[in-house]
Amino acid sequence: MHSEIRECDVLIVGGGPAGLSVASTLPDDVSTIIVHQDREIGKPVRTSGGSWVAALQALGVPEHCYLVLEKNEAYSDNEHAELPLGKNAAILAITELYQWLASLSDHKDRDLLLATKFLDCALQDDGSILSDIRTRDGEKSQIRSKYIVDGTGWHTSVLHSLGLAEKPERLGVGIEYEYPLGKNDPTRAFIFFGDSAPSGYGWGFPTPEGMFRLGIGVINPDTDLSPRDVMNKVMENNPEERFGIDLSGDYTVNSGILPSIAYESKLVYGNVIRVGDSANFATPTMGEGIRVCIEFGRLLGENLGKTVKSGNRWHLWKYEWACRIRLQKDYFFGFLMNTRGAQMLSPDQWDRSVLRMKTVDPETLMQTLRSEFRFKKMFLIVFFSAKGRLQNLFRKLTSILRRR
Repeated sequence: MHSEIRECDVLIVGGGPAGLSVASTLPDDVSTIIVHQDREIGKPVRTSGGSWVAALQALGVPEHCYLVLEKNEAYSDNEHAELPLGKNAAILAITELYQWLASLSDHKDRDLLLATKFLDCALQDDGSILSDIRTRDGEKSQIRSKYIVDGTGWHTSVLHSLGLAEKPERLGVGIEYEYPLGKNDPTRAFIFFGDSAPSGYGWGFPTPEGMFRLGIGVINPDTDLSPRDVMNKVMENNPEERFGIDLSGDYTVNSGILPSIAYESKLVYGNVIRVGDSANFATPTMGEGIRVCIEFGRLLGENLGKTVKSGNRWHLWKYEWACRIRLQKDYFFGFLMNTRGAQMLSPDQWDRSVLRMKTVDPETLMQTLRSEFRFKKMFLIVFFSAKGRLQNLFRKLTSILRRR
């Protein structure tokens, strides 16, 4: 049995950084409901939280919500390089950040429903959307909204329910072991590639909360290995000695999933809009997208508010076009790098890549890691991508001829 139907202007499904940022910039008097499946904002942690200091400062993120890194390193199977990033990279305090984002809309006409699962929705004849939700105690209810925002991440639950999109088949899947900080350098982070991180990469870094995380991310189905399988192999190969880290004490496990597909520019479907990982905002090179989710979540909130007030959907198209102009080109070339890196490069290829990282100028390296590409860099990506395909083709042809 359904209880009385609740009404609102905007229903936001998902209480992550994108959905919370939409709510933060909606007009105060636009009635909003946020449906979030977890019992608490920001817990459990489902993302590692790498980001960039300049972007966080521009977004007004409080300093207590991130830790500035002073030393950044990269490892392949046989090489090691210190990365010339200066004090430009940062690690976010995920729970604190998300709760701060939620607080920005506390004063508005907004209701935050925690421990509540979105089930499905249907478009109504009048253009509104009727959504079914369920609390953890099993109670079901319905919400009728004029607009609905899909901020459900890779699940794309709203779009999938309405038949507007399929769930992505290619996913970045990550796992982290979180230890006490112990003797680890509180400002040092590293990434690693090669046989120990097939079809992805690994990382280690301190957190603002005084912990240390060691993690691995793989891309399925580029590899059929699970991140836990890969992590077990990493742990068997003495990461303490290899990376110079302290893994003393008990640990907890964090895990997360994000889409790893080519950027799709369509974000607005009438009164249905997607944002965040549902819109594939995570950068294709490193998979860090919280800053992007905040920036464009806020932009959506501003433009959706104007649409609610005026009934003019032109403002929603402005949001879609702004995302397309900013992300489509860069994410296209970032995705080329992503797919090439996931092709099981040889140890020698990864060794050369790591050595190149310490020779490029800091700005170019940061732009690459952020999936921001200039013409010269784009040309090189296309060239080496084509070169790699030609080399693979040549090897196959050579193998066939030898068998004859």
